Amino acid sequence: MDIAEHVTALRTEGARLAEAAGWAGLDEPVPTCPGWQVRDLLAHAGGVHRWAAAHVRGGRPEPLTAEETAALFAAPEEQTLDRYRESHRELVAALSEAKPDTVCWAFLPAPSPVAFWARRQAHETAIHRVDAESASGNVVTGFPVPFAVDGIDELLFGFFSRPGGRLVADPPRSMALQATDAGTAWTVYLDPDGRRFVRGAEPADLTIAGPAGDLYLLLWNRRGPAGLAVDGDPGVLDLWRSRATVRWR
Repeated sequence: MDIAEHVTALRTEGARLAEAAGWAGLDEPVPTCPGWQVRDLLAHAGGVHRWAAAHVRGGRPEPLTAEETAALFAAPEEQTLDRYRESHRELVAALSEAKPDTVCWAFLPAPSPVAFWARRQAHETAIHRVDAESASGNVVTGFPVPFAVDGIDELLFGFFSRPGGRLVADPPRSMALQATDAGTAWTVYLDPDGRRFVRGAEPADLTIAGPAGDLYLLLWNRRGPAGLAVDGDPGVLDLWRSRATVRWR
């Protein structure tokens, strides 16, 4: 996917997030984010949008300071849908207007900083849209297959390919994932000292097959394995679900 496709996805997912949040109401608990109400989800998503837009528009190679970041997340007296929508519009505009050679800080590999932010925010917003839909009680809207495949790639070869973290296993464990609607597969290897990911389904302790969109949500811990083809040791998935977490710092 290119920048324009990611920005289009970001625009669509943000609108769906706001719509689902409106259906749910600000006080409704978010089942996929224990301890959060919808107002907390909007505050987080809106803050991340403002944070991302500030990096793109700022054009500086270092990240915002803790003080600058805190100011972008500072809560008004009342979190509203309109504030989220405004933050979303500002991010879409920042990415749409950015020049391809814009220089700014990014924290995952990408062809360019703008490509990184467009991709990261598209998937950030998509996953939180699912959170909003879980709060609203509506059926979770599906994903285009290429978008889901791209999201799995970003999670495995971006987030979890960085050093450190809790996603390790002793003894080593492995999990293969087969996207039945995309002809695409991945294999996850968890070792005592780290992890690695390869493209293709290799022999593994656990193999899970199903639509790419379902695998995308499974890996982001937004759904369980029900309805997927699961073969092997289910303890590997339990390990993933307990240790494969992405936290805001």
